[in-house]
Amino acid sequence: MKAKSIILTGGGTAGHVSLNEAIIPSLVEAGYDVHYIGSHEGIEKELIGNAFPDIPYHSIASGKLRRYFSVQNFTDPFKVMAGVLQAFSIIKKVKPSVIFSKGGFVSVPVVVAAKLANVPVVVHESDVTPGLANKIALPFASHIFTVFKETLRHLQQDKATCTGSIIRQQLFEGNRERGLAFCGFTAEKKVMLIMGGSLGSVVVNDAVRANLKKLLEQYQIIHLCGKGNKDASLEGLEGYRQFDYVTDELPDLLYAADFIVSRAGSNSIFEFLALHKPMLLIPLSAAKSRGDQILNARLFKKQGFAHVLDEDTMTKESFYQAVQDLAANSEEMIDKMFDVERPKTPAEMVSLITQYEK
Repeated sequence: MKAKSIILTGGGTAGHVSLNEAIIPSLVEAGYDVHYIGSHEGIEKELIGNAFPDIPYHSIASGKLRRYFSVQNFTDPFKVMAGVLQAFSIIKKVKPSVIFSKGGFVSVPVVVAAKLANVPVVVHESDVTPGLANKIALPFASHIFTVFKETLRHLQQDKATCTGSIIRQQLFEGNRERGLAFCGFTAEKKVMLIMGGSLGSVVVNDAVRANLKKLLEQYQIIHLCGKGNKDASLEGLEGYRQFDYVTDELPDLLYAADFIVSRAGSNSIFEFLALHKPMLLIPLSAAKSRGDQILNARLFKKQGFAHVLDEDTMTKESFYQAVQDLAANSEEMIDKMFDVERPKTPAEMVSLITQYEK
């Protein structure tokens, strides 16, 4: 008997790929023939290709959906239409029983094509309010799962369910000693892990480097600064390790960290929460985004899991003080994190997705 097929889609940022990465092993274990549809050059192609070289990856055209004026707003719809035709062809060939979309611009042509091919689509939304791609996808979706209960207010009630967070099993397999050894650190100083998102953050990177001398007097620093954002002049500095980004080593680095400074993407902050890592969140400003990270950060602050720093008003001095406050209040944050309901496993998420297959 031929195995059932499933198509996953999502991309543009690591946040639109990480859940797909988490559930692929469970899908394979359950006997599914897994395929991935992404863009030609997006980060999803690299992440999925590196982690799962045996999973067929199908590239399609993808246009960016902008909330501001751009000449490309007139040309990208044609890319989306081309992507729909390409995705439709892939769907007819693969014959999936269900399609799972994590969002991002590349998912839009796939979701539309799935509707045309009469294949059920399950969508996942990680942020408090649905992103533009997922808003477009909603009319075509059989069901949408959310991480935040607050998100349900924005969705059709009979086709939306809050599952809570879903955490990759490998994150719980990290080892502090391995993380310290990978960075050449000792156990004598606290470790601060700084993450600017998969694409990096100039604002966060600049604030860290402006305070680096003072910070290194108290902490060892792991700095994930984004592709192409390493500072060659800081290579070899004792107590400081910088990386464009990491994949296989991330669980060990998370276990090595005593606290974390990060953007406020939903997937990441729920991973920090599950590992009981106190966090200072610096969400993308409303000028650079639709404000989803601001809402995520506010909710975590309200629940006592994080401190929040506004990047628009952040200075060298306020960043340093916020780090000090984080270190001082970390034990209190950890205590509150232990009261949180455990996250869903990837296998549990797979069972939720596949109940909608045809």
